Amino acid sequence: MAANTVRAYRRDLDRYASHLAESGHDDLTSVGEREITAYLRRLREGDDGHSPLAASSAARAISAVRGLHRFAAREGLVVDDASRDVHPPALGRRLPRALDVSDVLRLLEVARSGEGPAGLRDAALLEFLYGTGARISEAVTCVPDDLDLVEGTVVLHGKGGRTRVVPIGGYARSALHEYLIRGRPALLAHATRHVGRGAHAVFRNARGGPLSRQGAWAILRRAAADAGLSGPVSPHALRHSFATHLLDGGADVRVVQELLGHASVTTTQIYTLVTVERLREVYATTHPRALA
Repeated sequence: MAANTVRAYRRDLDRYASHLAESGHDDLTSVGEREITAYLRRLREGDDGHSPLAASSAARAISAVRGLHRFAAREGLVVDDASRDVHPPALGRRLPRALDVSDVLRLLEVARSGEGPAGLRDAALLEFLYGTGARISEAVTCVPDDLDLVEGTVVLHGKGGRTRVVPIGGYARSALHEYLIRGRPALLAHATRHVGRGAHAVFRNARGGPLSRQGAWAILRRAAADAGLSGPVSPHALRHSFATHLLDGGADVRVVQELLGHASVTTTQIYTLVTVERLREVYATTHPRALA
């Protein structure tokens, strides 16, 4: 599993352990289905120390709990898996939010209007995210050796240790070239010593260190506000837009699957629903006999 996934499950299990301790349980053998169901209800309703969780977050938390109880049963630490009949909350099917092409162009135009090394970085980052469909974690861990601006490709390091090669469009290549020549060296001049993969990250913060996920979020939020885009715009919205705009342009869903790094085409097919919804909207507003 990815490091972020491991940390998330660790937090979920720490919270569950605290709940059991507060409830007087110091051993999994004393925990039954009723206690697990009560914990799920507590997650959804919230308590003194935590706000209510959305169905998706509660589902992940209960998945961690069920994994713990399955492990305990398999290892013979308990007689039965008490979580076997506890089901996570049902998740409503939400279509990914994709920006209109005009909104993306306005966002990128605003990013390109920035000044100095930070402005070059912001433009390169947003062009990179939209031009490759990279996850934010893939962008901030990208190193110069991953980039081939002559051939116009980048090696992205995705979930589960999987890598993929993705083309980089002309606008993103231009923005990256300008940043790598004039922006990144100026930011690195402020750097102290950094170890690990982050020591060579392409995208740097104002102090010369590797740009964090939170820092990338802040750059996008600022650009979205300056562009006058309505509603929250996340880095994943650019990834959704990348996929949706490719499919709108006629790309094969399996090609989009490879570009996004999805293990299964089923994950990618949700984007086809977005394009169908857009087709319906255009049809309903333009065809003279669409509405009775």
